[in-house]
Amino acid sequence: MADLHLRVQEVEDQGLLTLVGMVFIIAFGLKAAVFPLFFWLPASYHTPQTAVSAVFSGLLTKVGVYALMRFFTLIFRNDVGYTHELLLWVAGLTMVTGVLGAASQTFHIISQIGYMILGLALFTTLGLLGGIFYVIHHIIVKANLFFVSGAVNRLAGSTDLQTLGGLYRDKPLLAALFFVPAFSLAGFPPLSGFWAKLLLIQASVESDEFILAAVALVVGLLTVFSMTKIWLNAFWKARPDEAGPPPSLAPRRRWLLLAPIATLATITLAIGLYARPLYALAERAATELMDPSIYVEAVLDRGAVAENAAGCGDNAE
Repeated sequence: MADLHLRVQEVEDQGLLTLVGMVFIIAFGLKAAVFPLFFWLPASYHTPQTAVSAVFSGLLTKVGVYALMRFFTLIFRNDVGYTHELLLWVAGLTMVTGVLGAASQTFHIISQIGYMILGLALFTTLGLLGGIFYVIHHIIVKANLFFVSGAVNRLAGSTDLQTLGGLYRDKPLLAALFFVPAFSLAGFPPLSGFWAKLLLIQASVESDEFILAAVALVVGLLTVFSMTKIWLNAFWKARPDEAGPPPSLAPRRRWLLLAPIATLATITLAIGLYARPLYALAERAATELMDPSIYVEAVLDRGAVAENAAGCGDNAE
């Protein structure tokens, strides 16, 4: 990739290079499930076992986001006014359509991808910092929400909100653990999602993208509505009589079921209460993404390679 960074600068037809960049946006955008390429995702994530879906939700779409961040900071930066303007529209529409779908249904991954793409599209150090911070925060939080849904299924016998209810009385620890990832996703302080959203909104304002800053705020409010709807139906309202009694589970198995949820919730709280280490790592990564020469010089330090080769030869003698 360091070599590609240098070679694309030698391409005479930069318009053709931009066209190739569009193809990569479609390919990686499909993987990241951005607007309008997210059609495959809602029909797939609920199908595997919960543990598998948790890995999928935490990692697979982020692979697409990671690839977009790498390619459109290192290789396709010849026409930022076009490619990253397009990504701004993609980010905004992903947030809006995703959260409207979550408000009407119960599936909440797509809108959050929009925040990550927003960080890349702004193409500033602060924007990329916020995007990277958001990726890490979201991996933990979204995987944990899938673990919560799996625990609800095992402890209550269903994930259908119409047949659930009363879990805050029957399973108070699970109810408390749900609050952490759910409201971190919505951006409540002092959870990790608050800092991630704050960084991206600040970056949008500094780039004079006030409409996108407003969109990010409104999407956060609608995320609160979506999470509250799940809370009211699954945890607060009384369990319907036709649902029958919940399945019994041995105490040891119940604790084993809740242990990974509690672990990830603790990490979310730790990041929220002490964000400086993750902020510093994200800031360093964003700085290097905005200045590819740092990466290129580190990878293609031919003087160091030759020196090492000479040293190996001397040792062999």
